[in-house]
Amino acid sequence: MKTVIIKYNAGNIESVNNALNRLGVNAEITADHEKIRNADKVIFPGVGEASTTMKYLREQKLDELIVSLKQPVLGICLGLQLMCAYSEEGDTKCLGIFAEKVKRFVPKPGEEYITKVPHMGWNSITNLKSNLFSQEIENQYVYFVHSFFAGLGNDTAAICNYILSFSAALQKDNFFATQFHPEKSGTIGAKILENFINL
Repeated sequence: MKTVIIKYNAGNIESVNNALNRLGVNAEITADHEKIRNADKVIFPGVGEASTTMKYLREQKLDELIVSLKQPVLGICLGLQLMCAYSEEGDTKCLGIFAEKVKRFVPKPGEEYITKVPHMGWNSITNLKSNLFSQEIENQYVYFVHSFFAGLGNDTAAICNYILSFSAALQKDNFFATQFHPEKSGTIGAKILENFINL
């Protein structure tokens, strides 16, 4: 089985690769269209800014490639946001795999010191609806770092609450995505990555 991590201008690629290595998975980091198209599993990680990243993806025609993939694809953090329809960050049209829109967290008046942005640290996930998640993952804590979030919708596969309820994970057909970082989420995150590899 061949697993690839998409190489582009915004990624937490090495930490994802290290997490896969700990599971005994030797992934290839590549931007080669044929290698990505022919892989059994594709991971689309991301840490960065939406508009500049989408511009880069379009220049490299990776946007067209990603949406055309038929094998299981896992987006992580910014990867999830870019797989949505639109992001407020840079007023950006995204890949449109998921119908959800991405908005910036805005603390409620008077709660700016309680609920700081970015949402950073450990938080629990609930209402799991994806075969990416095993039963024991319900209500478990995973690691988040983000200032923007995808709203709830038909593609929501897990929910987290910070200021409001948002999509901690999304799934549609062969596309999976997590707002949290499974590669930084200890044994729970490792189990989620293992579930993806074993799909």
